[in-house]
Amino acid sequence: MSAERDLQEAVARFVRAFGLHQPDRTPCGRPVPVSEAHALGELARDGALRQNDLAHRLRLEKSTTSRLVGQLIGRGWAERAPAPGDGRGVLVRLTPAGEDAAVRLAEARAARFAAVLGRVPEGERAGVLRALEILTEAVDET
Repeated sequence: MSAERDLQEAVARFVRAFGLHQPDRTPCGRPVPVSEAHALGELARDGALRQNDLAHRLRLEKSTTSRLVGQLIGRGWAERAPAPGDGRGVLVRLTPAGEDAAVRLAEARAARFAAVLGRVPEGERAGVLRALEILTEAVDET
């Protein structure tokens, strides 16, 4: 089997094992769409972001991000606010309910990753992390 095919199958197995193919729940088991969970994490980290910056971080199209922000607003987890010093600029920020949701997701994510990492032999952990970095860089370059 070719190395390309081996990589394809390994990534597919990982995606399934980790639950990344289930768009309506996070890999940590929360009933939140993965895209919303990622958006919550980015907004929780920075407090507020321009919608374009959120799109860039999530690697989503502007229209997809606009729908995503609308979903977060519909859940009561986010709101749009005027950007200071920019009459046309709009920021997206979490509401208190969104902050709570982000904390719960972060806790579940931390527990899930701790459990996964606990199953990786200690001597292999640095290699696993480095391999993920290399794969991410390779994908970024294509």
